[in-house]
Amino acid sequence: MKPIIAIVGRPNVGKSTLFNRIAGGKKAIVWDEPGVTRDRNYAEVEWEESSFTLIDTGGFEPVSKDRIFIQMREQCQLAMDEADVILFLMDGKEGLTPSDKEITDILRKMNKPVFYIVNKVDGPKHEERAIEFYGLGVEPIYSVSAEHGYGVNGLMDEVIQALPRLKEKKWDQEVTKVAVVGRPNVGKSSLINRLLGYKRVLVDEVPGTTRDAIDTLFEKDGRKYALIDTAGIRRKSRIGLRLEKYSIVEALRTIDRSDVALLLLDSREGVTDQDARIGGFIHEKGKGCILVVNKWDLVEKDSQTMVYYERDVRESLKYLSYAPIVFISALTGQRVKKVLDVVDYVSEQTKKRIPTHSLNKCLGEWVEKFPPPLYKSRSVKLNYITQVSTAPPTFVIYTNFPEGIHFSYERYLLNQMRETFSFEGVPVRFRFRKKRKEKRDG
Repeated sequence: MKPIIAIVGRPNVGKSTLFNRIAGGKKAIVWDEPGVTRDRNYAEVEWEESSFTLIDTGGFEPVSKDRIFIQMREQCQLAMDEADVILFLMDGKEGLTPSDKEITDILRKMNKPVFYIVNKVDGPKHEERAIEFYGLGVEPIYSVSAEHGYGVNGLMDEVIQALPRLKEKKWDQEVTKVAVVGRPNVGKSSLINRLLGYKRVLVDEVPGTTRDAIDTLFEKDGRKYALIDTAGIRRKSRIGLRLEKYSIVEALRTIDRSDVALLLLDSREGVTDQDARIGGFIHEKGKGCILVVNKWDLVEKDSQTMVYYERDVRESLKYLSYAPIVFISALTGQRVKKVLDVVDYVSEQTKKRIPTHSLNKCLGEWVEKFPPPLYKSRSVKLNYITQVSTAPPTFVIYTNFPEGIHFSYERYLLNQMRETFSFEGVPVRFRFRKKRKEKRDG
């Protein structure tokens, strides 16, 4: 589970610019696949051999002028509950404001590292812009220019030192880690209780990490499962219902630690933007995914209802086209037993390895059937394919023009891969690399 860094601050102080600077400055791990997340406000970042999840709290909810301070308090509450380190950004050009002082009073009471940052200090000549912020009574004050990068590296060196060194509990490899995620009130607790109700042996509730996450280990039909951080789901949202849109942070934390994520949907409401966003996180993090449509007992049905509903779900979550759909009622127990059967199947798919000779035989057939388009009037050759990892299954294809592989052709290869080898319930990654030149003697 990676540490979380949250950026908070008033509107228009440069939170998104700092977010992009940190995320892009040291290679954010993002997938530029259309439709995954409409407005990205988190990134998985590698910075000087440290990994963390960076969150721009300003991106989660539109700010209306009459609610600015209320929403700032909510952002800080989010940071207090969920983040490991908080970056509080202020505007050096505008100067110290009453809101900055009030937010500082809130942050000062937090029992976690807070970095007080004055933005829009474009170089040493503008350092005087930071002087008045020492009136907040907090030190140190960091001067940066998110736009130009001034001071950001030094800031991040200090931030990295403040990140917790977490020790993840090492589960037995036979244990399948399952996350149950979704919006508030879709029935997560009910599903968890149903799943645990089918247990043969409730082994224990054990701390999952040095945080307060509680993982529930149980066994059914000889197979072991861990429900990830079920305590956090069972508690009434620590953030509160006003912050429904912020609940994705908890989902992020839970998804990160799982093998298979169950995305719970409310059959009466269909797929919401929040569902799509959480689904995007599951896809981007490369986890196995099952779409679980809950409250199916409350839907008026005819012989075609399920067909039409599945079609609508697929249309709304195109990037999760590989995820199986299960229709259940956590309240009545209808089809809940099937969920763990599908979890077993998807878990096996995430671990599947395809022999290299089989891959190359199929790649030759796929290319022969539909060759890649020309790149700058040159033929694109796909020379060799090999699987380099599992969970998610990741394949490297060597080619003379990696940059010449159009997204549409990658999609074609992906469809062929699934048609031949299935990989149902799990995202598949392709990496295109330049063909190595053979060394000649002499």
